[in-house]
Amino acid sequence: MNYLFLKLTVGVIATLGLYSVLYRETRFYRLFEHVFLGLAVGWSCTALWTETLHQLWYSKMIGSAAENGNVAIPGMWAYAILLPIGLMAYLVFSQKHNWISRIPIGIILGLWAGQQVQVWWNRYGDQIGNSIRPIIPNQWDSLLHPGANAVPNGIYVTQAFNNIVFTVTLLCVMSYFLFSFEIKNKFVSGMTVWGRWLLMVGFGAIFGSTVMTRFTLLIDRMYFVWIEWFRDTILPMVGM
Repeated sequence: MNYLFLKLTVGVIATLGLYSVLYRETRFYRLFEHVFLGLAVGWSCTALWTETLHQLWYSKMIGSAAENGNVAIPGMWAYAILLPIGLMAYLVFSQKHNWISRIPIGIILGLWAGQQVQVWWNRYGDQIGNSIRPIIPNQWDSLLHPGANAVPNGIYVTQAFNNIVFTVTLLCVMSYFLFSFEIKNKFVSGMTVWGRWLLMVGFGAIFGSTVMTRFTLLIDRMYFVWIEWFRDTILPMVGM
């Protein structure tokens, strides 16, 4: 019980210390900020080894023996070349040999640049295909999408309406980014104005989602302080 009380109390003090930045940045806040950063760095180093280096580099380099019916996997010692290349990056802290640290950076940038075409298409290809939507309904037996009873490839009235709103929004937003030439057509100029407003609506929704996420974190921490620590731990200790 004493260990649990101590652990929860330290957590409450750390929570209050981090949220004290809402008043102003004090030494009390900076203390817990540095503690948090230290814990984050330690956790990141551990996660880097257990989730990345050990699985994707070390295990493949040394292989595995045939045990408990598992097939032996031969080691690929060519992965050992990656170790000195990775260690070169730490020479950035040396004034005399910091130029060597640019070698792994150049290798990473080259590999990254070569993969970006595929990465770009995997990320945006589906979005481009999904932006082409039918806007003319071909089913009139129901206004709403009937779910499991829907006709294959059927476009219902409400679907068509949603697709029209989506298409108009897409065209207006895309027209807002026509910066290469002067827009003199009033219709296109009006579309750019609507595109600006629709972008603001989208940004507002994103900002609102961000604020709600912050409130979710706040509610979780306040539940920890008032319920887990105060009600379930402090009050029973004082006999209330």
